Amino acid sequence: MTPSEKLMGNTIRKKSLGVEFHRQVPILNYIVDFYCHEIGLVIEIDGNIHDHNFLEDAERQGRIEKYGLYFLRFTNDEVLNNMEDILLVIRDYIEENS
Repeated sequence: MTPSEKLMGNTIRKKSLGVEFHRQVPILNYIVDFYCHEIGLVIEIDGNIHDHNFLEDAERQGRIEKYGLYFLRFTNDEVLNNMEDILLVIRDYIEENS
């Protein structure tokens, strides 16, 4: 796990946001960083490698979204330096979709 994935995992664990997230969940032929089955939410933490894999990430996300799942994507830097704003985005999504 990267430092940003560890921080996100520690922040959203044990239903701290009212729903349960699981880490490294297989969906189709892919592994997503965090997934909440209750509301169909995928959270992805993108490192620098994703700067060069935009097309692959978009195709992967599109295939998964066809099953009714929703993605929230954040960069490593956002997680490490702006967690409060990220939590607002996640909480808003949970509130609107629970």
